[in-house]
Amino acid sequence: MGPRPEANAVASTRRQVGDLDGAPPRADPVGRQGLTLYRNMHMQVITPALITMLMQAIQLTKYGKPEEGLRLVEIAEPGDPESDQILIRVEYAPINDSDLLVASGLYTVKPKLPSVIGNEGAGKVLAAGDAVQNAKAGDRVVIPRGVFSWAQKVLAPAQEAIVLPPEIDPQQAAMLSISPPAAALLLEEFVALKAGDWIVQNAANSAVGRAVIVFAKQKGVRTINIVRRSELIHELQEIGADVVLLAGPNTAAEANRATGGALVRLALDGVGGESTGTLLDVVGLGGKDRLLCGADAPAFEGQSISPGGQARFYPPVLHVLSGILAQIGEKIRTAAALVARGQLRAPIAAVYPARRFEQALTHA
Repeated sequence: MGPRPEANAVASTRRQVGDLDGAPPRADPVGRQGLTLYRNMHMQVITPALITMLMQAIQLTKYGKPEEGLRLVEIAEPGDPESDQILIRVEYAPINDSDLLVASGLYTVKPKLPSVIGNEGAGKVLAAGDAVQNAKAGDRVVIPRGVFSWAQKVLAPAQEAIVLPPEIDPQQAAMLSISPPAAALLLEEFVALKAGDWIVQNAANSAVGRAVIVFAKQKGVRTINIVRRSELIHELQEIGADVVLLAGPNTAAEANRATGGALVRLALDGVGGESTGTLLDVVGLGGKDRLLCGADAPAFEGQSISPGGQARFYPPVLHVLSGILAQIGEKIRTAAALVARGQLRAPIAAVYPARRFEQALTHA
């Protein structure tokens, strides 16, 4: 990547990814961190072992509006890794919806403040503890689940480390641990899909939606994808979408024509509202039970979608991830291989220096 005088950030269509590597750590000035001074004749000697090295981090100082509670700060670097830990230099770390919920105080995770936050990222291993066998210095890894990533360096449990292919794009690597495994699990945990089956999704241009298309293609599952902008049609077809339709009053009928009236086994709703009704129309055109995983599940639970059939609803990604954490690592590795081969990519909208993280927040 070459030397950078500033920390950089990358933005996807839904979120920004910040590179916190770049600004060199510096020693804390005398007197600020309890440096011990020894008088030797006419000299003052600072004990080197007591010098505290500082690093940049984005820290949450209060819950509420993210733009008011988040601050770019200098904090002490983490120490050497313990025997079962790795020390990671963070390369890129995205801003996800879950990060904004954490900052707002509305998420299930509420760290004691002030605290670094950030639920996703990737970086290079700087050092590994004596007992670590699955990662070594120089490996690029996904920041393990439960380790906040918006800092230049982090300590993490080595057991959770996922070593990535060396050729992987580090910006794409930073976006591997949430959307791709969620997409893969959505295709497996609700309906036993087989090659040739049809599914439908809205928000097809989202990070999860794009990953759904790629994973479905790998399985031979065919996808109907609903978007709101015509310029996305060809773009999604290029990554493997079978049918791409513009949202509108006739979308369900168009989907039925495109599939030749085939049964649509699963609907994935990332939008809610009227769009949920459209998905109900699509999955309800075959006369049997269907399954819809989506944003407005409580509002539509039990609604009739065809004679003798009802839609069964499940909450979306959070439900999937909470019950099957053991499978996430496997899905991340699968996604990493697809990214390394150029088959899976999340669009990146902009790159920001870390000092401009407030603008990244606005963009998010």
